[in-house]
Formats: sequence, structure tokens, C-alpha cells
Amino acid sequence: MPITTRPATPADAAAIAKIYNQGIEDRIATFETRPRTPEEITRWFDGVHPIVVAEEAGQVVGFASTSSYRPRDCYSKTAEFSVYVGRDHRGRQVGRQALGALIEESRKAGLHKLVSRIFPENVASRAACRAAGFREVGVYKEHGQL
Repeated sequence: MPITTRPATPADAAAIAKIYNQGIEDRIATFETRPRTPEEITRWFDGVHPIVVAEEAGQVVGFASTSSYRPRDCYSKTAEFSVYVGRDHRGRQVGRQALGALIEESRKAGLHKLVSRIFPENVASRAACRAAGFREVGVYKEHGQL
């Protein structure tokens, strides 16, 4: 079945939480250590920062989201982004499709720049970002502890 993307809605919060929590468990995508509830995910929908989902046969199999980069006004058009794919759909270009859709939605939202921090071990995410035109500008050493 083909993968499609669309803007996420709060009704997607449970599916997003499930996929995000897999990323927390796998320890290669986030420094988060505490699972998130759908209620917590619902708070991501602030009307400013786009979130998209990737679906297969009506089932959410991945998502990409933006969030505030820094609180200073000069960064109001810069957002940090993340991409997560459910375990059963990794390696199928879902992340690349979600990222492409997020870039488009971010443009529509008036964002000027997207940035991310990716674990060096997360080869798939780094490749997807390169394919989308992003470049690596540095590596944090011992930036956090899990």
C-alpha cells in the first residue's frame, strides 16, 4: 500500500505517542527517557509549529513535527524538527516522505529555517536529512546521558 502524508490533528495524538514512545525505548532518536501520553502530545498542537503524519491504509505509521527552537524573537521563524517512524515501517522511506511533507507545511506556515539534532548512530535519519538538502554542521560530544 502507498504511504500518504497529511497535516496531523489532535485526533492523531495516540498514534503519535505510540510511535514516539518506541523512539524513546530504542534509545537512538531522542534523549527523552519518560514515555509520553496522548494528552501530552496534544499540547504540541500550538497552531504555530506544523506536525504531519504518514499513513498507510489509514493507519499512522510515522510523523514529523516542529517545535520552538529558542525563545528569542530573532528565532521566531526557526524551528527544530523531529521525524519518527513506527518500528514496523522503518527502512521503507516513510521518514523521508514525512520530512518532505513537513518541509512543505513549514514553508506554508512561514518558517524560514529548520534545524535538528540527530544521534550519530541514527544513520537512517542522517541520510534522510541529507537527501532533503540538510547538511551536518557539527557533532555534540557527550551532550546528554541516557
